[in-house]
Amino acid sequence: MRTEVDYAGPEAPGTIVVDTHARRLYYVMENGRAMRYAIAVGRAGLAFRGDGTIRRKEAWPAWTPTANMIRTFPETYAEYRGGLPGGLSNPLGARAMYLYRGGRDTFFRIHGTIQNASIGHATSAGCIRLFNQDAIDLFNRVDLGTQVKLRSLADSLALEGPFMDDAFGRAVPETPENIAKKEADMTRIAEEEAAAASAAPTAEEGSVAAADTGAAEG
Repeated sequence: MRTEVDYAGPEAPGTIVVDTHARRLYYVMENGRAMRYAIAVGRAGLAFRGDGTIRRKEAWPAWTPTANMIRTFPETYAEYRGGLPGGLSNPLGARAMYLYRGGRDTFFRIHGTIQNASIGHATSAGCIRLFNQDAIDLFNRVDLGTQVKLRSLADSLALEGPFMDDAFGRAVPETPENIAKKEADMTRIAEEEAAAASAAPTAEEGSVAAADTGAAEG
């Protein structure tokens, strides 16, 4: 949920700060305040690194997967190699802000999403996702030339404290309560999966049942 909060970081007002470890994005405001947004970030090895600058903004942006995305995950992206126009089915969502470094497009974006359940997870192809309403809010705040800073793990630990993934892959503060809850949730999930597996008929049982039914009908 988008929330205005106190902000203790060193960045100047007007800066975007991305914390991939806590999966939060901050837009720094005046008087020690910031707007905080929940985000989804890239899977391991795919996350944005370093700093950047917003050099382009688009409402209802078109989208074309990069050659690397198609090569790495052809089953997901190959069908879209020709591009997808902006709209409600576009994975960039309602708004996109394009990150440049040294005057060159990094091919990383801060954008909306059509997969709300992904927020809080490390699940994207590398870009930074927000809820569409949050992407619109941030889009309206930032100007071209806005600086984007990526927090290091050390900075994240100092300012946010340690975070962990819960049993469902969402980033949560690493507290004794959340550790205990994750263990309980994982135990429950394992029990439910085991119960579902034992209740489901095997292929062999299904064939026998079908044969018995056919014999009875014959």
